[in-house]
Amino acid sequence: MNSGLQELKDTVQKNCHISDALHAGNYTLCIYLMKMREFYRWEQKQTFQDSLPHEQVGSWLRQRENLWESLEDSEFEDITMGRQSFNPFEHQSINDILNVKGLVYSGGLGINNKPHFFLGKLESRQEHNGYTVLISSEEYARDLTSPPGMTQGNTIFIRRESLKRLLWEKLETWNWNQPDNAMGRALSFYDFKHDIENALEQMTEAETRAMLLHEVGEIKAGEYLGNAWEELLVNLPHSKAEIMLRAIRDHLADSLSTFPELLEQQNEASIHFYMGNLNNMRKHLYPGLQKAYEEWSGSNDFSILKQQNEIALQHWQSVCDKVLALDKNQEDLKSAIEDLIESHRL
Repeated sequence: MNSGLQELKDTVQKNCHISDALHAGNYTLCIYLMKMREFYRWEQKQTFQDSLPHEQVGSWLRQRENLWESLEDSEFEDITMGRQSFNPFEHQSINDILNVKGLVYSGGLGINNKPHFFLGKLESRQEHNGYTVLISSEEYARDLTSPPGMTQGNTIFIRRESLKRLLWEKLETWNWNQPDNAMGRALSFYDFKHDIENALEQMTEAETRAMLLHEVGEIKAGEYLGNAWEELLVNLPHSKAEIMLRAIRDHLADSLSTFPELLEQQNEASIHFYMGNLNNMRKHLYPGLQKAYEEWSGSNDFSILKQQNEIALQHWQSVCDKVLALDKNQEDLKSAIEDLIESHRL
């Protein structure tokens, strides 16, 4: 790694540490420890099948928490390349310089307005219908959460290494009890029993394509909802209302893009993975999807899911419209949003 890249990596990683210092405490203890184990695995360049040394992981964890404590009052650093400096959230300007060098950078806000930064090797850059898709492979700097897919404006970031780590975590979790559920059905399409590395690579490739469909849906949903939706999210951080808003937007995005394409392809493995990867809020607000999925699983009749998706598209558009029509100046906007969405479960 040359000195320029090392300096860039160090700056991005420091910004990642600052973000983690402010937000790592948002996780439950179980999830936090699992994420820290995988963060250690990434940082120490351990393979997925390496057994992690408990004593060293524990020592590393204490050192990392001490580092975060020292950074709690720090400001994010600008990204400097040559004589040019950029705010760390100016991802487009930064990528205009880095992409030609085979690098990709992202700086944006996720759940609870947590800043996410990463720097990685650019695997491919593609242009599709007015949006740019940047796919990374090896990652040089990342934060604790490392979302495998993000959309910022008209740019889609797909992080293959983070996706592969997510899939590994899903495999490990499922292997504890090996329940007969959607995740287990998704994993059964790949030969994890005899060739873990190849199976993981095949699943990563398949879910990279599926993740791209979701991010395209995010762009379409953003075009439908407009800037007012983003302003609403920014003003409601760390709240149940924000989680609910993100959930219904995700359902809208998937109704617009993910499900139509997966159903057109009759992509059984990715449909099972999609259902196995839904978070609790999304399942709570859309129990009808689980019912339709169970009917489809028993019959393999794709028309069941197609019908359900047609209903869902109209429903989630209507719910989002109702949210945007709320009086934003009312005294308890959070409760109003929560009550509205709860009363429109599908």
